[in-house]
Amino acid sequence: MKVLIVEDDEIIREGLKFALLQENYEVLSAAGVSEALEQIQNCRDIGFYLLDIMLPDGDGYQVCREIRRNSSAPILFLTACEDEVHTVMALEQGADDYICKPFRIRELLARMKAILRRISAQGGGLEQIVQVGKNQVNLQTGRVYSDKEEIILTAMEYKLLLIFLNHRGQTLSRSQILEGIWDEAGDFVNDNTLSVYMKRLRKKLGDTADGQIIRTVRGIGYRME
Repeated sequence: MKVLIVEDDEIIREGLKFALLQENYEVLSAAGVSEALEQIQNCRDIGFYLLDIMLPDGDGYQVCREIRRNSSAPILFLTACEDEVHTVMALEQGADDYICKPFRIRELLARMKAILRRISAQGGGLEQIVQVGKNQVNLQTGRVYSDKEEIILTAMEYKLLLIFLNHRGQTLSRSQILEGIWDEAGDFVNDNTLSVYMKRLRKKLGDTADGQIIRTVRGIGYRME
């Protein structure tokens, strides 16, 4: 799998490159926005993105938006900013996860593998094609369509969708949903970020204000109709 690292700090960039090569990833790298966009344009089969937020000629959000125009490949932000605003902004732009500097390489690799596992999840014994409102979910390919036009979901959004599909008609508490998207890499999926994921998923599915696809059950949680 090809991984694109977008990081202006050469020491961090080269350290990540070395670690990923040891894990048998094919690694591309860029030191800024313009170089990253050129890499994205010239290489269509990038399977994972590691993006720094603060870059010399812009920010990682710009790169993230460009990626999400045509790809649902996982995006993980590398950031020195630990405040909630930057976290929410990263998720709103379409990121799957984030990790704060300084970080351990082993933790980064664990998070990457956890995200890739989410993508490969098939949803148990569900039918291959599932109708969700006006959308069709292909559980074999992990793709979602609306009137034959693909809806680009992040790995976390797709994982969240699978949880609802596996419990269709059942009211799930927020804690049950969080347990479903938890992994061994840590407690980085919290109640605040769940709200961001829910908002994004509903919007992409074309859900109505009163929740015709995913209904809010006051004081309890959510239910997919």
